[in-house]
Amino acid sequence: MKPPAGIRIEAISRHYRTPAGVVRAVDGVSAEVEGGTSLAITGPSGCGKSTLLGLIGGLDRPTEGRVLIDEQPISDLSETDRVDLRHSELGFVFQSDNLLPFLTAGENVGLQLALHSRADGHERCVELLARLGLDDSVDKLPDQLSGGQRQRVAVARALVHEPRVVLADEPTGSLDADNSALILELLLAAQHEHHTTLVVVTHDLEVARRLDATIAMRDGKLDRKDLGSGRRTSGRARC
Repeated sequence: MKPPAGIRIEAISRHYRTPAGVVRAVDGVSAEVEGGTSLAITGPSGCGKSTLLGLIGGLDRPTEGRVLIDEQPISDLSETDRVDLRHSELGFVFQSDNLLPFLTAGENVGLQLALHSRADGHERCVELLARLGLDDSVDKLPDQLSGGQRQRVAVARALVHEPRVVLADEPTGSLDADNSALILELLLAAQHEHHTTLVVVTHDLEVARRLDATIAMRDGKLDRKDLGSGRRTSGRARC
């Protein structure tokens, strides 16, 4: 098992130029997450939560500052190297499941392993989907599944290659209470069993309270007034 990967965010900003002026989607945010622990990022819609998560995962480059995962400055990597890092070390879960409609549930999950030429790909996918209560859905296409089932497939796809970091953007936002609870339990189980570092963007304070630490954002910045409004664990997340 690989050692846990810590995350350090150093004065990171992402600014966009528009006809109306500069939009400061993320503006000078610094934080640190100890490897193997979990962090919730909360705040109102449009405050920069998803933009920050994309910067952490190397989906976008910061205008200023840098992100380090396991002391590796990913924001300085080339696009090719960032893609390789995402494939090997990171798992992503989004509010929209983003499943490929022409692949079965098993094939959607297995695509991640195919990138690594894993010999145990099919067995690993079937085992993980069965654990998620989808053992009878391996050969079904996404449009044959409910919304909650599709999101479980998306979680399986994010976890199947045992990433060191899982980044989840409102993973329960469109689900009912039962499916929301199941998805959260799956993510927390992966964190505890594999010492995965978990970062979850959520507007749901009940979800945030289940994680080790919480930071709040407002207008692209850390909302210092709200720090500590969720559950915080000393030494695990610092801002």
